[in-house]
Amino acid sequence: MRRFTEAEVLALDAADPLAPLRDRFVLPQGVIYLDGNSLGPLTKAARERVTQTVEAEWGEGLIRSWNTANWIDLPATVAAKIAPLIGAAPGTVAVADSTSINLFKVLAVALEKRPHRRVILTEAGNFPTDLYIADGLARLLDRGHELRAVPANELAAAMDETVAVVLLTEVNYRSGARLDMAALTAPAHAAGALAIWDLAHSAGAFPVDLAGADADFAVGCGYKYLNGGPGAPAFAYVAPRHLDGLRQPLSGWMGHATPFAFAADYRPAGSIEAMRVGTPPILSLAALDAALGAFADVDLAVVKTKADRLFDIFTAEIAALCPKLELLTPAEPARRGTQASFRAENAYAVMQALIGRGVIGDFREPDILRFGLTPLYLRHADVLRAARILGEVLQSRAWDDPRFHARAKVV
Repeated sequence: MRRFTEAEVLALDAADPLAPLRDRFVLPQGVIYLDGNSLGPLTKAARERVTQTVEAEWGEGLIRSWNTANWIDLPATVAAKIAPLIGAAPGTVAVADSTSINLFKVLAVALEKRPHRRVILTEAGNFPTDLYIADGLARLLDRGHELRAVPANELAAAMDETVAVVLLTEVNYRSGARLDMAALTAPAHAAGALAIWDLAHSAGAFPVDLAGADADFAVGCGYKYLNGGPGAPAFAYVAPRHLDGLRQPLSGWMGHATPFAFAADYRPAGSIEAMRVGTPPILSLAALDAALGAFADVDLAVVKTKADRLFDIFTAEIAALCPKLELLTPAEPARRGTQASFRAENAYAVMQALIGRGVIGDFREPDILRFGLTPLYLRHADVLRAARILGEVLQSRAWDDPRFHARAKVV
């Protein structure tokens, strides 16, 4: 890896077409934020929108705001903004609930479409909640479904006539390695299986093309790269061919064809709205809606190009200053998302010491330092400085302090 000089990095920042976007975010002084892959920072637009929603729409409008402020259509408004970020056609994305709940819904729909198959195939090391949901649904159905996990390089070969659903996360949460969505969806279909993709570390980070990859279903969250705030609503995607007769198991009133008719019997909406369940959380939806405005004039291909430069600057400097750290993230741009992960001894304490110096990344069990490289607000100089601070923390053994070893509830 070639290290970048400070002059080169400053020149990149001066010529950066995304540089003006940084002003759209609320960024604390003295902090280099490398954890947008866990929680995106507050946008100025979201701060203003939530204030307006609380004070004027809720405070003054009260229940009238379901109509006067158009709260009732806010989920559809937000879904329409997410759809182009993930390569989805209009009317194929619903915004509701959490990623886990949406996964439960789409997985139930997919399994129902393959009633004589019993295998849910996934990658070994997939995000645990996806595995928990799949296992829980299999137990609930009690029809002999099996969750089968294999290494990434064995996925295609494991797709056979027993597989009902291939459940994959595009970007691995630990390593940042990226699976080829199109290349894995094709053999899934050839084997007669359906493909579900988790886009938690993809949506808003780089171009995603669900339609082009011919994915059947997808889920993702609103609080990471989409910057919707802690616990922001999630989204679900259903390919057009699966919309006809769509019915998922959580038959709540907002998924009804006529929710305000208060009919005694459930009749699902004849559209993607059938994926909705209960009353939408307006305050968090308002924040997400406003935050998505940051993407209104952004080309995600340009975002990925900058993320790759940030990766090169960051990892080259770390390789020089911290040679004992093992880079887990693939070097090839097409095979990674927009994060950099390293295996390190005393990783938890190292991350706490780093946070204590104003560089916020995160830790993942058992020994991983994880850094989100989010181009909308990060400068090239930021990641160079962060790498140098990490070098100082390791070389000075600043991490070897009892306060940095004390485990918090959230890591």
